[in-house]
Amino acid sequence: MTMTAAFLKRFLPSLLLLWGLPAVAACDWPGWQQYKQLYISDEGRVIDPSSPKRITTSEGQSYGLFFALVANDRPMFDKLLTWTENNLAAGDLNEHLPAWLWGEDDKKNWKVLDSNTASDSDLWIAYNLLEAGRLWQDPRYQTLGTQVLQRIGREEVVDIPGLGTMVLPGKIGFVADNQWRLNPSYLPPQLMARFSSINGPWKAVQKTSQRLLLETAPRGFSPDWVVWQPDKGWLPDSVKPNIGSYDAIRVYLWAGMLAEDDPHKAALVKQFQPMVNFVVQQAAPPEKVDTATGKTTAEGPAGFSAALLPLLADHPEALAVQRQRIEDNPLSNKAYYDASLLLFGQGWDQQRYRFNRQGELQPSWSGQCVTSD
Repeated sequence: MTMTAAFLKRFLPSLLLLWGLPAVAACDWPGWQQYKQLYISDEGRVIDPSSPKRITTSEGQSYGLFFALVANDRPMFDKLLTWTENNLAAGDLNEHLPAWLWGEDDKKNWKVLDSNTASDSDLWIAYNLLEAGRLWQDPRYQTLGTQVLQRIGREEVVDIPGLGTMVLPGKIGFVADNQWRLNPSYLPPQLMARFSSINGPWKAVQKTSQRLLLETAPRGFSPDWVVWQPDKGWLPDSVKPNIGSYDAIRVYLWAGMLAEDDPHKAALVKQFQPMVNFVVQQAAPPEKVDTATGKTTAEGPAGFSAALLPLLADHPEALAVQRQRIEDNPLSNKAYYDASLLLFGQGWDQQRYRFNRQGELQPSWSGQCVTSD
């Protein structure tokens, strides 16, 4: 059976059912329409045009799936899923977690460039599928999402001495010499809340990931990467020691978007108050922070401002300043990552979606959205 045939066998019945039903109008989302135009191919590949190789990452595919779900854009969701499965998962997400990097090699061949996995993308893909199954009432997505999550549990979850059950950043290359290299931004707590009701290691992962987020930000700034060593605890990463920047900006985004009644939110908001205070005082988030000293360097791009919008929800004046900064710095057609942060942060700020205490997605498909003007 070909890869396309396998996909059609799994999803064609639901597509036929969908075509026979009236469409549910989602709140119009100009940002999503622009994102599709600038970064997603007709085949469903999210392209990072800033790279000479015009790469695609599993991260990009997972974010595209999430935005399509928020927008109630099922045709694009299915295109993204099909491309991901066919090109990153050897044709079958039941059997393979996606490779993290795809693009043009030195011989001008388009292919997987690095077959290692990226667990943050894998977690988002599992989440998107589970929520697509629930929101679109299609058990096929639910089944595939469950299978992806189970495979993550088998291939990327480990028990770390002295720390607990944790998701590694990928299958290969993050454990050496009794040290475990971890990335706090890879563990959105709303995803952990969603998975905690599912059989497997997820309640334990939720507990350990909360510890990771709190303990690795002693001065209120999260690091991009950190190392755990059982006899020494948390250590600076050897590659990016005590640097919080383009990875870590997502930690504040995830924390700010947690449901107000999520039992983990208050501690996270309190821990990251120094970042909030900095943005309130300086009118822009920093591009880099020394997480050991709190010293900041340069201003972050407009996407960083978008990522901070949810955490600034209780600071209306600072919120207005960041909204204006986003408006004054329109994204270029080569800013895939900034654009992704924008859709996450601004989409939440415009009430296009929320997460509830259980981590379930609550999209505004009724059209009751607001602008940030």
